[in-house]
Amino acid sequence: MPTDLEGGPLARLRRGHEELVLSLLRTHGPLPRAELTRLSGLSRTTLYGIVGALVSRGALVAAPPPAEGRRRGRPVETLSLDPAAGQALGIDFARRAVHVAAVNVAHEVVGTASAAHGAGVTWTERLDLASRLVGELPGGGVRLASLSGVGVGVVGPAGAVGRTGPAPHLAPVTDLLRHRFGAPVLLDTNTRLATLAEATWGAAAGVPDVAYLRLSYGVGGGLVVAGNLHRGRGGLAGEFGHITVEPGGAPCSCGKRGCLESAASLGAVLDAYPPAGDLAGLLAALPDEPAAVRAVAAAGERAGRALAAVCQALAPSAVVLGGELAAAGEPLFAAVRGALDAHLMPAGRPAPAVRPALLGDAGGALGALALVLRESPPPTGPAVPVPEAAAVPDPAAVSDPTAVRRPAPAARPQGATVPVPSRGRPSWP
Repeated sequence: MPTDLEGGPLARLRRGHEELVLSLLRTHGPLPRAELTRLSGLSRTTLYGIVGALVSRGALVAAPPPAEGRRRGRPVETLSLDPAAGQALGIDFARRAVHVAAVNVAHEVVGTASAAHGAGVTWTERLDLASRLVGELPGGGVRLASLSGVGVGVVGPAGAVGRTGPAPHLAPVTDLLRHRFGAPVLLDTNTRLATLAEATWGAAAGVPDVAYLRLSYGVGGGLVVAGNLHRGRGGLAGEFGHITVEPGGAPCSCGKRGCLESAASLGAVLDAYPPAGDLAGLLAALPDEPAAVRAVAAAGERAGRALAAVCQALAPSAVVLGGELAAAGEPLFAAVRGALDAHLMPAGRPAPAVRPALLGDAGGALGALALVLRESPPPTGPAVPVPEAAAVPDPAAVSDPTAVRRPAPAARPQGATVPVPSRGRPSWP
């Protein structure tokens, strides 16, 4: 019979507690002990013993607060995963650009980069561009030997993605990325990843239930339920752009008529106010041109009706509004709030707060990072250095000069610390 030291009930319980603490720090970043106690549900005594063991093994590090933030009394230290224990890479393949971002497991930023590209580029060309951007990140770029995962955002819908694997037409993309970077690949739609980013580091940081609506030339969204990204059957959760808001209305690209995308997208607003010509012209006309205000308000009213149905079904605590049309500001937000409140049942009022997205174009890549930090296993001990001689050459480098080579691990990366999610948004260098 196994003893507790060898794997008995008490040892299994302790390992479960350790995995819980590691997972919380991987998801949320640095936390003070009091917050870690609250999130874990462990007693202070139990947590003290677990943290002490993890610190002694090198899995956790403790840091005092910065001098400018100290108050009288005993300093409140924060706990985080060892920054040298691993890194995560996020890549957002947007319609006309590639965005990359990297952090270590302590939520310290390794670097970010973006580059635009023209229409019609192939996936191989996009991957080459992503590889070049990753290689140009500060401090020698990403250390592939310690890369715990690559999160990838693509323009959706992408089918059943995430842990269950990508849609069939995207499987070659994940295979190429896995070959390029030598790490597990987690893929999802970039709009859904932007939802996760806003719920982790952005406008709804720390809010457990969030609905996100993106109003651009396309309309999409995402849901975070109980702190987790919700994908739904077939990976189609969050396709708010295809909620019918005008039965028999304008045709939509999905094959239906009267969808929110055909009635409240940026293109629909520009069609309703032709003098604008483009987004810049529309914003220049606001708030002084009544016709421009009416066009934006009409889109906001339709979006509010669609969000009322979402809120009635799922009761989120916050609604985040993003995309290019969100730059219209109060004429849009006032209409969304008004319609949302008007179409909720009385028991559902007041409506949840409608907040502007904070992360902009970086949202997809940041959400890809959050996906890796949430869905890949946390490290259980200190990083094991890989000797220079053991560095593995990337097979793609033979024929692909833009491929990222696998360097030996460098010293602990120094970067800006991403604040704890419940404390605010990331501060990028």
